[in-house]
Amino acid sequence: MNFTLDQDVQKRLSIADKRWFSLRHDQPIIESVISSEQKMLIEWDFDLIICGGNLGIFLATTLQKKGYKIAVIEKGILQGRDQEWNISRHELNCLLELELVTFEELETMIFTEYNPARVSFYQGYELWVKNILNVGISPKLLIAKLQKKFLEWGGIILENTNFKNAVIKENGVIIKTDKQELKTRLLIDCMGHFSPIIKQLRKAQKPEGVCLVVGSCGKGFTNNETGDLIVSFTPIQNQCQYFWEAFPAKDGRTTYLFTYVDAHPDRISLTELMNEYLRLLPEYQQIELESIDFQRFLFGFFPAYRQSPIKMTWDRILAVGDSSGSQSPVSFGGFGAMMRHLSRLTNAIDSALKCDSLRAKDLGLIQPYQPNISVTWLFQKTMSVDMNTQANPNQINNLMSGVFEVMDKLGDDVLKPFLQDVVQFSGLTKTLPLVNPQLVLPLLPQVGLPILLDWFKHYANLGIYSGLYPLAKSLQPFTKNLTPQQKYYYHRWLDIWQYGAGFK
Repeated sequence: MNFTLDQDVQKRLSIADKRWFSLRHDQPIIESVISSEQKMLIEWDFDLIICGGNLGIFLATTLQKKGYKIAVIEKGILQGRDQEWNISRHELNCLLELELVTFEELETMIFTEYNPARVSFYQGYELWVKNILNVGISPKLLIAKLQKKFLEWGGIILENTNFKNAVIKENGVIIKTDKQELKTRLLIDCMGHFSPIIKQLRKAQKPEGVCLVVGSCGKGFTNNETGDLIVSFTPIQNQCQYFWEAFPAKDGRTTYLFTYVDAHPDRISLTELMNEYLRLLPEYQQIELESIDFQRFLFGFFPAYRQSPIKMTWDRILAVGDSSGSQSPVSFGGFGAMMRHLSRLTNAIDSALKCDSLRAKDLGLIQPYQPNISVTWLFQKTMSVDMNTQANPNQINNLMSGVFEVMDKLGDDVLKPFLQDVVQFSGLTKTLPLVNPQLVLPLLPQVGLPILLDWFKHYANLGIYSGLYPLAKSLQPFTKNLTPQQKYYYHRWLDIWQYGAGFK
Protein backbone atom coordinates (compact mmCIF):
# COMPACT_ATOMS: atom_id res chain seq x y z
CA MET A 1 0.00 0.00 0.00
CA ASN A 2 1.67 3.17 -1.20
CA PHE A 3 -0.51 5.79 0.43
CA THR A 4 0.69 8.56 2.70
CA LEU A 5 -1.48 10.86 4.78
CA ASP A 6 -0.69 14.53 4.37
CA GLN A 7 1.30 16.29 7.09
CA ASP A 8 -1.65 18.08 8.65
CA VAL A 9 -3.59 14.81 9.05
CA GLN A 10 -0.51 13.07 10.44
CA LYS A 11 -0.02 15.87 12.96
CA ARG A 12 -3.62 15.74 14.17
CA LEU A 13 -3.53 11.95 14.29
CA SER A 14 -0.33 12.08 16.35
CA ILE A 15 -1.95 14.47 18.86
CA ALA A 16 -4.99 12.20 19.22
CA ASP A 17 -2.73 9.16 19.57
CA LYS A 18 -0.75 10.79 22.38
CA ARG A 19 -4.00 11.33 24.26
CA TRP A 20 -4.99 7.71 23.71
CA PHE A 21 -1.51 6.57 24.84
CA SER A 22 -1.78 8.75 27.94
CA LEU A 23 -5.16 7.28 28.84
CA ARG A 24 -3.72 3.76 28.64
CA HIS A 25 -0.39 4.36 30.37
CA ASP A 26 -0.33 7.44 32.57
CA GLN A 27 -1.59 8.20 36.02
CA PRO A 28 -3.15 11.60 35.36
CA ILE A 29 -2.69 14.55 37.68
CA ILE A 30 -6.19 15.44 38.81
CA GLU A 31 -6.73 19.17 39.06
CA SER A 32 -9.30 20.36 41.56
CA VAL A 33 -11.59 22.74 39.68
CA ILE A 34 -14.69 22.56 41.90
CA SER A 35 -14.83 23.69 45.51
CA SER A 36 -17.57 24.74 47.93
CA GLU A 37 -18.10 27.58 50.39
CA GLN A 38 -20.88 28.03 52.93
CA LYS A 39 -21.61 31.59 51.82
CA MET A 40 -24.42 33.35 50.02
CA LEU A 41 -24.32 35.33 46.77
CA ILE A 42 -25.98 38.72 46.77
CA GLU A 43 -26.90 38.51 43.08
CA TRP A 44 -26.43 36.44 39.93
CA ASP A 45 -25.31 37.43 36.45
CA PHE A 46 -27.19 34.51 34.89
CA ASP A 47 -29.82 31.93 35.71
CA LEU A 48 -27.79 29.34 33.89
CA ILE A 49 -24.31 29.02 32.38
CA ILE A 50 -23.47 26.17 30.00
CA CYS A 51 -19.82 25.25 29.51
CA GLY A 52 -19.31 23.60 26.12
CA GLY A 53 -21.17 24.93 23.12
CA ASN A 54 -21.38 22.40 20.29
CA LEU A 55 -24.01 20.29 22.05
CA GLY A 56 -24.72 22.83 24.80
CA ILE A 57 -26.21 25.31 22.32
CA PHE A 58 -29.22 23.00 21.82
CA LEU A 59 -30.14 23.09 25.49
CA ALA A 60 -29.18 26.75 25.82
CA THR A 61 -31.53 27.76 23.01
CA THR A 62 -34.53 25.81 24.30
CA LEU A 63 -34.15 27.36 27.76
CA GLN A 64 -33.39 30.84 26.45
CA LYS A 65 -36.67 30.62 24.56
CA LYS A 66 -38.38 30.25 27.95
CA GLY A 67 -36.99 33.60 29.09
CA TYR A 68 -34.02 32.68 31.27
CA LYS A 69 -30.81 34.65 31.24
CA ILE A 70 -28.20 32.26 29.85
CA ALA A 71 -24.55 32.33 28.82
CA VAL A 72 -22.63 29.72 26.83
CA ILE A 73 -18.87 29.42 27.41
CA GLU A 74 -16.92 27.90 24.52
CA LYS A 75 -13.14 27.39 24.59
CA GLY A 76 -12.86 27.96 20.83
CA ILE A 77 -15.20 29.29 18.16
CA LEU A 78 -18.74 27.96 18.40
CA GLN A 79 -19.24 26.28 15.04
CA GLY A 80 -20.15 22.87 13.71
CA ARG A 81 -17.82 20.65 11.75
CA ASP A 82 -18.10 20.01 8.01
CA GLN A 83 -18.85 16.30 8.34
CA GLU A 84 -22.57 15.53 8.57
CA TRP A 85 -24.20 14.06 11.65
CA ASN A 86 -26.19 10.94 10.75
CA ILE A 87 -29.54 10.49 12.44
CA SER A 88 -33.14 9.58 11.58
CA ARG A 89 -35.94 12.04 10.81
CA HIS A 90 -37.89 10.71 13.78
CA GLU A 91 -35.07 11.74 16.12
CA LEU A 92 -34.92 15.22 14.56
CA ASN A 93 -38.59 15.85 15.34
CA CYS A 94 -37.69 17.27 18.76
CA LEU A 95 -36.20 20.33 17.00
CA LEU A 96 -39.61 20.96 15.42
CA GLU A 97 -41.60 20.15 18.57
CA LEU A 98 -39.49 22.58 20.61
CA GLU A 99 -39.84 25.18 17.82
CA LEU A 100 -36.10 25.63 17.52
CA VAL A 101 -36.30 25.44 13.73
CA THR A 102 -39.09 25.36 11.19
CA PHE A 103 -39.65 22.44 8.83
CA GLU A 104 -38.38 24.57 5.95
CA GLU A 105 -35.24 25.53 7.87
CA LEU A 106 -34.59 21.91 8.77
CA GLU A 107 -34.85 20.82 5.14
CA THR A 108 -32.11 23.25 4.11
CA MET A 109 -29.77 21.65 6.67
CA ILE A 110 -30.31 18.07 5.51
CA PHE A 111 -27.59 17.37 2.96
CA THR A 112 -28.23 13.68 2.35
CA GLU A 113 -31.00 11.13 2.76
CA TYR A 114 -30.77 7.54 1.68
CA ASN A 115 -32.34 4.09 2.14
CA PRO A 116 -31.78 1.26 2.86
CA ALA A 117 -28.85 0.46 5.17
CA ARG A 118 -27.06 -2.85 5.60
CA VAL A 119 -26.24 -4.94 8.66
CA SER A 120 -23.87 -7.77 7.79
CA PHE A 121 -21.32 -10.05 9.46
CA TYR A 122 -18.39 -12.05 8.13
CA GLN A 123 -19.52 -15.49 6.92
CA GLY A 124 -22.90 -14.83 8.53
CA TYR A 125 -26.25 -13.10 8.34
CA GLU A 126 -27.11 -10.00 6.32
CA LEU A 127 -30.18 -7.78 6.48
CA TRP A 128 -31.30 -4.38 5.24
CA VAL A 129 -33.22 -1.77 7.23
CA LYS A 130 -34.82 1.58 6.45
CA ASN A 131 -34.95 4.94 8.22
CA ILE A 132 -32.10 4.31 10.68
CA LEU A 133 -29.25 6.90 10.62
CA ASN A 134 -30.33 7.60 7.05
CA VAL A 135 -30.33 11.40 7.24
CA GLY A 136 -27.13 13.45 7.08
CA ILE A 137 -27.62 16.89 8.64
CA SER A 138 -25.05 19.69 8.51
CA PRO A 139 -23.70 20.48 12.01
CA LYS A 140 -22.31 23.75 10.67
CA LEU A 141 -25.70 25.00 9.43
CA LEU A 142 -27.67 23.62 12.38
CA ILE A 143 -25.43 25.10 15.07
CA ALA A 144 -25.23 28.42 13.20
CA LYS A 145 -29.04 28.60 13.06
CA LEU A 146 -29.43 27.83 16.77
CA GLN A 147 -26.66 30.26 17.67
CA LYS A 148 -28.43 33.02 15.72
CA LYS A 149 -31.74 32.37 17.47
CA PHE A 150 -30.10 32.07 20.87
CA LEU A 151 -28.51 35.51 20.44
CA GLU A 152 -31.72 37.03 19.07
CA TRP A 153 -33.62 35.78 22.11
CA GLY A 154 -31.13 37.44 24.46
CA GLY A 155 -28.51 34.76 25.08
CA ILE A 156 -24.78 35.51 25.45
CA ILE A 157 -21.97 33.46 23.90
CA LEU A 158 -18.44 33.78 25.26
CA GLU A 159 -16.10 32.30 22.63
CA ASN A 160 -12.36 31.66 23.00
CA THR A 161 -13.02 31.48 26.73
CA ASN A 162 -11.60 28.73 28.91
CA PHE A 163 -13.36 27.41 32.00
CA LYS A 164 -10.88 27.50 34.89
CA ASN A 165 -12.76 26.59 38.06
CA ALA A 166 -15.97 27.12 39.98
CA VAL A 167 -16.91 27.72 43.60
CA ILE A 168 -20.28 26.40 44.79
CA LYS A 169 -22.05 28.81 47.14
CA GLU A 170 -25.23 28.26 49.13
CA ASN A 171 -27.40 29.89 46.49
CA GLY A 172 -25.27 29.95 43.36
CA VAL A 173 -21.99 29.28 41.59
CA ILE A 174 -19.05 31.57 40.87
CA ILE A 175 -17.40 30.50 37.61
CA LYS A 176 -13.90 31.69 36.83
CA THR A 177 -12.67 31.75 33.24
CA ASP A 178 -9.38 32.95 31.81
CA LYS A 179 -11.07 36.29 31.13
CA GLN A 180 -13.65 37.03 33.80
CA GLU A 181 -15.70 35.89 36.78
CA LEU A 182 -19.39 35.07 36.40
CA LYS A 183 -22.16 34.28 38.88
CA THR A 184 -25.00 31.88 38.08
CA ARG A 185 -27.74 29.89 39.78
CA LEU A 186 -26.86 26.69 37.90
CA LEU A 187 -23.79 25.43 36.03
CA ILE A 188 -24.25 22.88 33.26
CA ASP A 189 -21.21 20.90 32.16
CA CYS A 190 -21.37 20.03 28.47
CA MET A 191 -17.60 19.96 27.93
CA GLY A 192 -17.52 16.33 26.84
CA HIS A 193 -15.71 13.16 27.88
CA PHE A 194 -12.61 15.03 29.04
CA SER A 195 -14.32 17.78 31.01
CA PRO A 196 -12.12 18.93 33.92
CA ILE A 197 -15.16 18.70 36.19
CA ILE A 198 -15.76 15.07 35.25
CA LYS A 199 -12.04 14.30 35.55
CA GLN A 200 -12.11 15.56 39.12
CA LEU A 201 -15.24 13.55 39.87
CA ARG A 202 -13.95 10.30 38.33
CA LYS A 203 -10.45 10.88 39.73
CA ALA A 204 -7.90 8.55 38.08
CA GLN A 205 -10.46 5.93 37.07
CA LYS A 206 -9.84 4.29 33.71
CA PRO A 207 -12.83 3.77 31.44
CA GLU A 208 -14.12 0.19 31.33
CA GLY A 209 -14.78 0.52 27.61
CA VAL A 210 -13.43 2.57 24.73
CA CYS A 211 -14.62 2.88 21.15
CA LEU A 212 -11.76 3.62 18.73
CA VAL A 213 -12.83 5.22 15.45
CA VAL A 214 -11.01 6.16 12.26
CA GLY A 215 -12.47 7.10 8.90
CA SER A 216 -12.65 9.47 5.99
CA CYS A 217 -14.94 11.22 3.57
CA GLY A 218 -14.06 11.03 -0.10
CA LYS A 219 -15.33 11.23 -3.66
CA GLY A 220 -15.04 8.65 -6.39
CA PHE A 221 -17.28 5.88 -5.05
CA THR A 222 -19.45 4.37 -7.79
CA ASN A 223 -22.00 2.85 -5.40
CA ASN A 224 -23.19 5.58 -3.05
CA GLU A 225 -26.95 5.14 -2.78
CA THR A 226 -27.08 2.91 0.31
CA GLY A 227 -25.44 2.85 3.72
CA ASP A 228 -23.95 0.42 6.21
CA LEU A 229 -24.95 0.56 9.89
CA ILE A 230 -22.66 -2.18 11.13
CA VAL A 231 -20.67 -4.47 8.86
CA SER A 232 -17.78 -6.83 9.47
CA PHE A 233 -15.92 -8.75 6.79
CA THR A 234 -12.89 -10.01 8.72
CA PRO A 235 -12.36 -12.20 11.78
CA ILE A 236 -10.72 -10.91 14.96
CA GLN A 237 -7.38 -9.21 14.26
CA ASN A 238 -4.98 -7.47 16.66
CA GLN A 239 -7.30 -8.54 19.49
CA CYS A 240 -9.99 -6.39 17.87
CA GLN A 241 -13.15 -7.09 15.93
CA TYR A 242 -13.32 -4.48 13.17
CA PHE A 243 -16.74 -3.02 12.44
CA TRP A 244 -17.54 -0.67 9.57
CA GLU A 245 -20.08 2.05 8.82
CA ALA A 246 -20.69 3.91 5.56
CA PHE A 247 -23.01 6.78 4.66
CA PRO A 248 -23.60 8.88 1.53
CA ALA A 249 -22.42 12.44 2.22
CA LYS A 250 -22.51 15.80 0.50
CA ASP A 251 -18.78 15.54 -0.22
CA GLY A 252 -18.90 11.93 -1.39
CA ARG A 253 -19.05 8.93 0.93
CA THR A 254 -18.12 8.67 4.60
CA THR A 255 -16.65 5.39 5.83
CA TYR A 256 -15.70 4.52 9.40
CA LEU A 257 -13.79 1.66 10.97
CA PHE A 258 -14.53 1.26 14.69
CA THR A 259 -13.75 -1.30 17.35
CA TYR A 260 -14.56 -1.83 21.04
CA VAL A 261 -11.64 -2.24 23.43
CA ASP A 262 -10.57 -1.55 26.99
CA ALA A 263 -7.78 0.78 28.11
CA HIS A 264 -5.11 -1.93 28.38
CA PRO A 265 -1.62 -0.45 27.75
CA ASP A 266 -0.96 -2.81 24.81
CA ARG A 267 -4.06 -1.85 22.84
CA ILE A 268 -3.75 -0.85 19.20
CA SER A 269 -2.90 2.82 18.54
CA LEU A 270 -5.01 5.12 16.41
CA THR A 271 -2.16 5.34 13.89
CA GLU A 272 -2.08 1.56 13.60
CA LEU A 273 -5.86 1.46 13.29
CA MET A 274 -5.72 4.09 10.53
CA ASN A 275 -3.21 1.90 8.67
CA GLU A 276 -5.63 -1.01 9.03
CA TYR A 277 -8.43 1.20 7.71
CA LEU A 278 -6.43 2.15 4.62
CA ARG A 279 -5.38 -1.47 4.11
CA LEU A 280 -8.92 -2.83 4.26
CA LEU A 281 -10.92 0.05 2.74
CA PRO A 282 -10.39 -1.11 -0.89
CA GLU A 283 -11.79 -4.54 -0.05
CA TYR A 284 -14.65 -3.08 1.99
CA GLN A 285 -15.85 -0.62 -0.65
CA GLN A 286 -14.50 -2.37 -3.77
CA ILE A 287 -12.42 0.61 -4.83
CA GLU A 288 -8.70 1.36 -5.10
CA LEU A 289 -7.31 4.04 -2.79
CA GLU A 290 -5.92 5.89 -5.82
CA SER A 291 -9.49 6.29 -7.12
CA ILE A 292 -10.69 8.08 -3.96
CA ASP A 293 -10.46 11.86 -3.75
CA PHE A 294 -10.19 12.15 0.03
CA GLN A 295 -11.82 15.30 1.40
CA ARG A 296 -10.95 14.76 5.06
CA PHE A 297 -9.93 12.13 7.57
CA LEU A 298 -11.60 11.53 10.93
CA PHE A 299 -10.39 9.77 14.06
CA GLY A 300 -10.87 9.70 17.80
CA PHE A 301 -11.63 7.59 20.84
CA PHE A 302 -14.67 7.63 23.04
CA PRO A 303 -14.41 6.34 26.63
CA ALA A 304 -17.35 4.82 28.47
CA TYR A 305 -17.76 4.12 32.17
CA ARG A 306 -19.97 1.57 33.85
CA GLN A 307 -21.00 4.24 36.38
CA SER A 308 -23.02 6.27 33.93
CA PRO A 309 -24.72 8.65 33.88
CA ILE A 310 -22.24 10.19 36.29
CA LYS A 311 -23.57 10.89 39.79
CA MET A 312 -22.76 14.50 40.62
CA THR A 313 -21.83 15.09 44.26
CA TRP A 314 -22.05 18.90 44.23
CA ASP A 315 -25.09 21.13 44.39
CA ARG A 316 -25.96 23.37 41.43
CA ILE A 317 -23.95 21.44 38.81
CA LEU A 318 -25.51 19.20 36.16
CA ALA A 319 -23.64 17.22 33.51
CA VAL A 320 -25.28 16.70 30.10
CA GLY A 321 -24.17 15.30 26.76
CA ASP A 322 -20.95 13.30 26.66
CA SER A 323 -19.92 14.74 30.05
CA SER A 324 -22.74 12.84 31.71
CA GLY A 325 -22.12 9.52 29.98
CA SER A 326 -25.83 9.28 29.17
CA GLN A 327 -25.20 7.62 25.80
CA SER A 328 -24.98 3.86 25.35
CA PRO A 329 -21.49 2.30 25.61
CA VAL A 330 -22.04 0.72 22.20
CA SER A 331 -22.78 4.13 20.67
CA PHE A 332 -20.31 6.95 20.18
CA GLY A 333 -22.81 9.53 18.91
CA GLY A 334 -23.43 12.30 21.42
CA PHE A 335 -25.70 14.16 18.99
CA GLY A 336 -28.21 11.31 18.82
CA ALA A 337 -28.30 11.01 22.61
CA MET A 338 -28.82 14.78 22.93
CA MET A 339 -31.75 14.67 20.49
CA ARG A 340 -33.38 11.80 22.40
CA HIS A 341 -33.10 13.65 25.72
CA LEU A 342 -33.46 17.30 24.65
CA SER A 343 -37.17 17.67 25.48
CA ARG A 344 -36.74 15.83 28.79
CA LEU A 345 -33.72 17.90 29.81
CA THR A 346 -35.41 21.15 28.83
CA ASN A 347 -38.52 20.46 30.90
CA ALA A 348 -36.56 19.11 33.86
CA ILE A 349 -34.11 22.02 34.07
CA ASP A 350 -36.94 24.52 33.59
CA SER A 351 -38.81 22.93 36.53
CA ALA A 352 -35.67 22.78 38.68
CA LEU A 353 -35.00 26.49 38.17
CA LYS A 354 -38.61 27.48 38.82
CA CYS A 355 -38.86 25.68 42.17
CA ASP A 356 -35.18 26.08 43.07
CA SER A 357 -34.63 22.33 43.18
CA LEU A 358 -30.91 22.68 42.58
CA ARG A 359 -29.37 20.51 45.28
CA ALA A 360 -27.39 17.45 44.25
CA LYS A 361 -30.24 15.11 45.21
CA ASP A 362 -32.68 17.16 43.11
CA LEU A 363 -30.48 17.41 40.02
CA GLY A 364 -29.51 13.75 40.37
CA LEU A 365 -33.03 12.88 39.24
CA ILE A 366 -32.32 14.55 35.90
CA GLN A 367 -29.38 12.23 35.14
CA PRO A 368 -30.36 9.04 36.99
CA TYR A 369 -29.46 5.38 36.66
CA GLN A 370 -31.01 4.02 33.46
CA PRO A 371 -31.24 0.23 33.13
CA ASN A 372 -31.77 0.41 29.36
CA ILE A 373 -28.24 1.88 29.13
CA SER A 374 -26.72 -0.39 31.75
CA VAL A 375 -27.87 -3.60 30.03
CA THR A 376 -25.87 -2.64 26.93
CA TRP A 377 -22.60 -3.02 28.86
CA LEU A 378 -22.85 -6.77 28.34
CA PHE A 379 -23.24 -6.22 24.59
CA GLN A 380 -20.14 -4.00 24.53
CA LYS A 381 -18.24 -6.66 26.46
CA THR A 382 -19.22 -9.41 24.02
CA MET A 383 -18.07 -7.29 21.06
CA SER A 384 -14.58 -6.82 22.49
CA VAL A 385 -11.68 -9.22 23.09
CA ASP A 386 -9.47 -9.26 26.19
CA MET A 387 -5.79 -8.74 25.48
CA ASN A 388 -4.80 -12.02 27.14
CA THR A 389 -7.53 -14.16 25.57
CA GLN A 390 -7.05 -16.64 22.75
CA ALA A 391 -10.47 -16.20 21.21
CA ASN A 392 -12.10 -18.09 18.37
CA PRO A 393 -11.37 -15.71 15.46
CA ASN A 394 -15.01 -15.65 14.42
CA GLN A 395 -16.76 -15.80 17.81
CA ILE A 396 -17.98 -12.20 17.71
CA ASN A 397 -19.18 -12.43 14.11
CA ASN A 398 -21.01 -15.66 14.90
CA LEU A 399 -22.72 -14.15 17.93
CA MET A 400 -23.70 -10.91 16.18
CA SER A 401 -24.95 -12.83 13.18
CA GLY A 402 -27.08 -15.10 15.35
CA VAL A 403 -28.55 -12.25 17.43
CA PHE A 404 -29.44 -10.10 14.43
CA GLU A 405 -30.98 -13.03 12.60
CA VAL A 406 -33.29 -13.58 15.57
CA MET A 407 -34.19 -9.88 15.85
CA ASP A 408 -34.80 -9.61 12.10
CA LYS A 409 -37.24 -12.50 12.22
CA LEU A 410 -39.00 -10.98 15.24
CA GLY A 411 -39.64 -7.80 13.23
CA ASP A 412 -39.02 -4.05 13.33
CA ASP A 413 -40.57 -3.63 16.78
CA VAL A 414 -37.60 -5.56 18.17
CA LEU A 415 -34.88 -4.68 15.66
CA LYS A 416 -35.25 -0.94 15.24
CA PRO A 417 -35.15 0.10 18.92
CA PHE A 418 -31.92 -1.87 19.35
CA LEU A 419 -30.34 -0.18 16.31
CA GLN A 420 -31.36 3.21 17.67
CA ASP A 421 -29.77 2.55 21.09
CA VAL A 422 -33.15 2.24 22.79
CA VAL A 423 -33.12 -1.23 24.35
CA GLN A 424 -36.54 -2.33 25.60
CA PHE A 425 -37.52 -5.16 27.93
CA SER A 426 -40.09 -6.71 25.60
CA GLY A 427 -37.70 -6.93 22.64
CA LEU A 428 -34.82 -8.19 24.76
CA THR A 429 -37.03 -10.81 26.40
CA LYS A 430 -38.24 -12.07 23.03
CA THR A 431 -34.71 -12.23 21.62
CA LEU A 432 -32.68 -13.91 24.37
CA PRO A 433 -34.40 -17.34 24.44
CA LEU A 434 -34.08 -17.67 20.66
CA VAL A 435 -30.33 -17.07 20.44
CA ASN A 436 -28.40 -20.31 19.95
CA PRO A 437 -26.74 -21.13 23.32
CA GLN A 438 -23.69 -22.49 21.48
CA LEU A 439 -22.96 -18.89 20.37
CA VAL A 440 -23.16 -17.55 23.92
CA LEU A 441 -21.44 -20.21 26.02
CA PRO A 442 -17.90 -19.63 24.62
CA LEU A 443 -18.12 -15.98 25.75
CA LEU A 444 -19.02 -16.69 29.38
CA PRO A 445 -15.39 -17.10 30.60
CA GLN A 446 -14.50 -13.72 29.09
CA VAL A 447 -17.60 -12.00 30.47
CA GLY A 448 -17.23 -13.50 33.94
CA LEU A 449 -19.83 -14.35 36.56
CA PRO A 450 -19.82 -10.93 38.35
CA ILE A 451 -20.58 -9.05 35.12
CA LEU A 452 -23.24 -11.59 34.15
CA LEU A 453 -24.97 -11.32 37.54
CA ASP A 454 -24.76 -7.52 37.35
CA TRP A 455 -26.36 -7.67 33.93
CA PHE A 456 -29.30 -9.73 35.24
CA LYS A 457 -29.87 -7.02 37.87
CA HIS A 458 -30.11 -4.36 35.15
CA TYR A 459 -32.31 -6.64 33.02
CA ALA A 460 -34.68 -7.13 35.97
CA ASN A 461 -34.76 -3.38 36.59
CA LEU A 462 -35.54 -2.82 32.91
CA GLY A 463 -38.62 -4.99 33.38
CA ILE A 464 -39.60 -3.20 36.61
CA TYR A 465 -39.24 0.24 34.99
CA SER A 466 -41.33 -0.93 32.04
CA GLY A 467 -44.15 -1.76 34.46
CA LEU A 468 -43.79 1.28 36.71
CA TYR A 469 -43.97 3.89 33.92
CA PRO A 470 -47.57 3.24 32.75
CA LEU A 471 -48.67 2.86 36.37
CA ALA A 472 -47.11 6.19 37.40
CA LYS A 473 -48.45 7.89 34.27
CA SER A 474 -51.99 6.83 35.15
CA LEU A 475 -51.69 8.88 38.36
CA GLN A 476 -51.09 12.13 36.45
CA PRO A 477 -54.71 13.43 36.80
CA PHE A 478 -54.30 13.29 40.61
CA THR A 479 -51.19 15.52 40.71
CA LYS A 480 -52.88 18.88 40.13
CA ASN A 481 -52.86 19.88 43.80
CA LEU A 482 -49.23 19.00 44.44
CA THR A 483 -46.76 21.75 45.36
CA PRO A 484 -44.26 22.82 42.65
CA GLN A 485 -41.50 20.81 44.29
CA GLN A 486 -43.72 17.76 44.65
CA LYS A 487 -44.62 18.05 40.97
CA TYR A 488 -40.92 18.31 40.17
CA TYR A 489 -40.23 15.03 41.93
CA TYR A 490 -43.25 13.29 40.38
CA HIS A 491 -42.28 14.28 36.83
CA ARG A 492 -38.63 13.39 37.33
CA TRP A 493 -39.57 9.87 38.47
CA LEU A 494 -41.96 9.61 35.55
CA ASP A 495 -39.07 10.52 33.23
CA ILE A 496 -36.77 8.07 35.01
CA TRP A 497 -39.11 5.15 34.43
CA GLN A 498 -40.02 6.20 30.89
CA TYR A 499 -36.48 6.75 29.59
CA GLY A 500 -34.99 4.03 31.79
CA ALA A 501 -37.37 1.57 30.14
CA GLY A 502 -36.35 2.73 26.68
CA PHE A 503 -39.79 4.15 25.88
CA LYS A 504 -38.30 7.31 24.34
